[in-house]
Amino acid sequence: MGKLSSTLWLILFVLPQQVLANSQFNMRKGVTDISNDVYQLHMTIFIICCVIGVIVFAVMFWALIHHRKSKGAKPAQFHESTKVEILWTAIPFVILIGMAIPATKTLIAMEDASKADITIKITGSQWKWHYEYMGEDVEFYSMLATPQDEITNLANKNPNYLLEVDKPLVLPINQKVRFLMTSDDVIHSWWVPDFAVKKDANPGFINETWTRINEEGIYRGQCAELCGKDHGFMPVVVEAKSEQAFANWLSEAKQAKANAAIADAALLDQTLPKEELMTLGEQVYMASCAACHQPTGMGLPGVFPALKGSPVVLGDIKDHIDVVLHGRPGTAMQAFDKQLSIKQLAAVITYKRNAWGNDTGDVIQPSQIQAAIDATSEAK
Repeated sequence: MGKLSSTLWLILFVLPQQVLANSQFNMRKGVTDISNDVYQLHMTIFIICCVIGVIVFAVMFWALIHHRKSKGAKPAQFHESTKVEILWTAIPFVILIGMAIPATKTLIAMEDASKADITIKITGSQWKWHYEYMGEDVEFYSMLATPQDEITNLANKNPNYLLEVDKPLVLPINQKVRFLMTSDDVIHSWWVPDFAVKKDANPGFINETWTRINEEGIYRGQCAELCGKDHGFMPVVVEAKSEQAFANWLSEAKQAKANAAIADAALLDQTLPKEELMTLGEQVYMASCAACHQPTGMGLPGVFPALKGSPVVLGDIKDHIDVVLHGRPGTAMQAFDKQLSIKQLAAVITYKRNAWGNDTGDVIQPSQIQAAIDATSEAK
């Protein structure tokens, strides 16, 4: 009897999990304890449902075959059966309780973000992620890096099409990482299947979740909430490093920020040529602005305003700088003061004021951008 039970367990539960573990049609086991628990829970309940289905249909077809009229079977005449009603109520109840206990334990564990080693604030905006390492003075924006030619079908699509970014989120393995989720504009959802993490980022609210990664590697996900016309262009890429490699990366990131500040300070006494600013400005515009205002500067009527012939672009330089730096509350126009360097800001504003026939001749210098930033800081 013991051998028979072991064999049945192997056939019904172990073998299906092994066969389906690497199937492209199944959930991933992932690289965290929680993701593995979710996978095991999914497979266990899936197999239970399959077994119930097989038993129910087997009994049904057996009854149809062996109690058919052609064999002379006569239907029994009876109404109500307390024993049967108790039985068909008790059995599903026991099955549901058996499913609910491990599911509840997993859900409670997924929500326990206490005692974290690292806390990272994740802010979603159309259509990028802002990562801030709390207490470390390191933050950056992560944006889609898929070439425009692939998106417009002018080049072959690579295996990670729409799932590659310019700056991935870097995390250490074997440490509990707490995520604080919010949004600058609409509802987004940060989702990485290999972590079993999917949490909404709501404007005006802070949600939290966590992960502990067991293996080094690169893991990909995307925004799982319909957040606007470029929803499909908002990927998530996480690079998991060893604890020492992560510490080295964090130190390098802090040094890079210090070097950037020094480079910005050196620009304040320089006058950059228009040609250099226009070349850089076009690159920045295509990466940060073209999704809304379009590469032609014509925008999308009724949704995003055109920049060609725009009164803001052709108007007062200080007002134009202010809009780019601080955005416009209540609209999709974001603040770019923390997203771009002062050179990039000067370049993209110069480009806008001279592209598509605007031809104002204005050349914005980094010193003008810094002066506007300083004026805002003093006003606060």
